[in-house]
This record gives sequence, structure tokens and C-alpha cells, in this order.
Amino acid sequence: MQIRLAISEALASIDHRGTTLRAFAKGLSIVIREPIYSRVVYILGNSWKEDSVTMKTCLIVDDSKVIRMVARKILQELEFATEEAADGQEALNACQASMPEAVLLDWNMPVMDGISFLRELRKTEGGDKPVVIFCTTENDLDHIQEAMTAGANEYIMKPFDSDIIQAKFQQVGLL
Repeated sequence: MQIRLAISEALASIDHRGTTLRAFAKGLSIVIREPIYSRVVYILGNSWKEDSVTMKTCLIVDDSKVIRMVARKILQELEFATEEAADGQEALNACQASMPEAVLLDWNMPVMDGISFLRELRKTEGGDKPVVIFCTTENDLDHIQEAMTAGANEYIMKPFDSDIIQAKFQQVGLL
């Protein structure tokens, strides 16, 4: 899958991983090979300028591939760059590699559950920064209270939809 952008008299395409941008304008061809989620390149005639933009990142942590896919679609529509993890250990590894601005977190997962992940995340350097939103079927008061005490910023109950995610992300200041 490629995204095509019409920019002035230019045509640009970005590969599906967001790592390569090719732009063509009046005989000009530029290939930029670097992560471009944080950059936008404008091609104007035979000259170009580069502007930095910030795209917030959200790590989606759920053992259900379907839930991750639905959440990814919603968050990308809200202009988030997304990463995914199928359990708490994968999520912790991802955070140690690159800390996201937000984490959408399931409770019940194999290997490491969501609450254990959250406690470990909050102990790591920079782990106090991501906004963590639990998204789970665990909806009793004891679970909610445990999550908030461990450092969750908000709590969503499954099933969810785009409106619920958007409202919670606005509530915690991510939108």
C-alpha cells in the first residue's frame, strides 16, 4: 500500500512503513530514505523545502489481532502513528526502544498482563510520560481502582468505538 499526495505540481508517494518518500516534479526525482513520520517534504517546481511536524505515537497492546486492527484504524484516523504489541513483555520492549506518547492497554494477556506491564513501565526511565489508557472487559470497581493506582490515566470498557476513543483521548489531552 502506498499513500499518494498531490503537492503543488508534484506527486509524492510514501511506502506503507513510512520509511521512504519518492517525489517527482517536472523532471525532479528525490528519494529520501529515513523515517518520515516526523517530517513532511514539499516539492515546489525544481526546489524543495523540508518542514518538521510532530505526529503523536500510540502503542496498542492487546493479544487480540482484531482489537489491535480496529484500534489502529481509529487511531490512524485521529492522525496517530501506531505500533502494536500482543502482550505486556512485547510492549515493554517496544517502550524501551522508543517511548510512545500514548499506550492503549488491555488487561488480560499471555506472558505479561496489562497491569504488570503498567507497573514496570512506570518504573522505567521516561515511563512516567506516556498517557496510559486501559481498554478492557474488566469493568468492576476493584480493577479500575487498581489500574488508576498503578498509574493509568483513563479507563475504557470494551467494546469501544471511534467516538469513545476520541472522547477519552481528548479528555486526557492527547487531542
